Amino acid sequence: MYIPTENRKAISKALFKEGVLVAKKDYNAARHPEINVPNLQVIKAMQSLTSRGYVKTQFSWQYYYYIITDEGIAYLREYLNLPQDVVPATFKKVARPAAPRFGGRSERPGGFRRDEGYRRRDEGRKEGAGDNFRPEFRGGFGRGRAQQQ
Repeated sequence: MYIPTENRKAISKALFKEGVLVAKKDYNAARHPEINVPNLQVIKAMQSLTSRGYVKTQFSWQYYYYIITDEGIAYLREYLNLPQDVVPATFKKVARPAAPRFGGRSERPGGFRRDEGYRRRDEGRKEGAGDNFRPEFRGGFGRGRAQQQ
């Protein structure tokens, strides 16, 4: 299928920018929701890149999910004339704040601490069933019940 060069470049830029591309399986859709290109051209361009091994395709619930591969990154860098230091958003490392250390006592306002009682405790009472508790088995009902005489 013939895809104009400006549309092919717009699809490639969107794929390289995010590292992933999602397209609904709707061949009659006028435009792709994120790219100003007909949806059919997006799907066909991604099929072409998939057949060359530059993109991995996953299909679920009427949506195509396209994930760029390492070979695809190299190909699109050359095709779009991008420098080596530019990488897709999915390959960038996100700087996260350091995780809190476990084991220390952090005072939470309004929360319970472990050494405080969760429920009110009666220290003098014995836990469990009382002395007068005598369970007995009376049989079931239906087929397991004994016949009455």
